Amino acid sequence: MGTTAGGSRAWHFAALLGGNAALALGPMWVRLADSGPVSAGFWRLALAIPFFVLLARMNRQPLTGAPRGVLLGVLAGGVFFALDLSSWHLGIELTRLGNATLFGNAGSILIAAWGLIALRRMPRTPEWLAFAAAIVGAAILLGRSLQIDHTTLIGDLLCLLAGFLYTFYILLAQRGRAVLGSWALLFWSSLVGLPVMAGFALALGEPFWPTNWTPVIALAFTSQLIGQGLLVYALRHFPPLVIGLALLTQPTIAVTVGWIWFGEVLGALDLFGMALVAAGLVLARSSEPRAVDRD
Repeated sequence: MGTTAGGSRAWHFAALLGGNAALALGPMWVRLADSGPVSAGFWRLALAIPFFVLLARMNRQPLTGAPRGVLLGVLAGGVFFALDLSSWHLGIELTRLGNATLFGNAGSILIAAWGLIALRRMPRTPEWLAFAAAIVGAAILLGRSLQIDHTTLIGDLLCLLAGFLYTFYILLAQRGRAVLGSWALLFWSSLVGLPVMAGFALALGEPFWPTNWTPVIALAFTSQLIGQGLLVYALRHFPPLVIGLALLTQPTIAVTVGWIWFGEVLGALDLFGMALVAAGLVLARSSEPRAVDRD
């Protein structure tokens, strides 16, 4: 019995790490797509939707029949989800992959802050440390980006904006996740996000149809299906601190990919800033009552 339980826990942990690793490859595929970055996000959602329907059916999650208030929250959340992805994908094109990954996950810090406001209490010591580490680390990374190029700084700010928008998505979608389930929520969020992202891409004058479909197909499978599938399976088996530590897989892989594939070299100060932001994310996750996964 002990061996079986140990083997099951090892598989859950492997799924947790594998899900984070798959999500970490997303920025690389956005960069390699020959459509525009927002257009790549459109295809990321569009190609995954049929699989969300299948997974929702397999897990007996309802796609229709939700109460009106729940559905309105899910639909509004889907708009913020699309804006989050649009801002993040634009930022990925303009800044370093490590920065994009860290700032794109800034929603963990903001959700922790919102939780304190909702509870009407002052932060405890780990929460103060989380906010302080994240702010100082972000300031270092933003300053370094400004030294490199103003465009890189704009990319950082777009990725921070994405983390801000993602917070609204999570807050609006919380009840929908409880009523519909994760896969049904992803189906509706993605479906609502399609016209928003298509309109945004066309307004920006981006190339819409890829000539090379490999990057956008890989983006859909790694970021939406494999990454989310493994995380949905694994998250409920671990406390928030373990999930926060596993989250560090993402910036580590993103930095490595950025260095090998795109020649992005980081200095000691960059790594120090990233370490501070990462520590803030872990501390923020550890204060959450339950995990919040990036959809």
